[in-house]
Amino acid sequence: MPIFAVHYTYSEATVPGRDEHRPAHRDWLSGQADAGVVLTTGPYTDGSGALLLFRADDAEALEKLLAQDPFAQAGVIDAVRFAEWQPVFGAFAG
Repeated sequence: MPIFAVHYTYSEATVPGRDEHRPAHRDWLSGQADAGVVLTTGPYTDGSGALLLFRADDAEALEKLLAQDPFAQAGVIDAVRFAEWQPVFGAFAG
């Protein structure tokens, strides 16, 4: 199953909403990780966004999945960019 690198972009304006919805966002991500859909996630240390690695059948399936993220539903992500990613070496290479 393909791996997708997902980049969320955040702004200062969304900090209060992200703080409010972070527990639900993390619970959702944890459930996706338990299901083997999420490989890893984490925010950028400068607060500008986050990197998430997902497994999905295709881009359409990934878009449907990302729409379920409580952050997306709350409108606290300023931009989402993703691309199919092919790891060659390391923990995610297959």
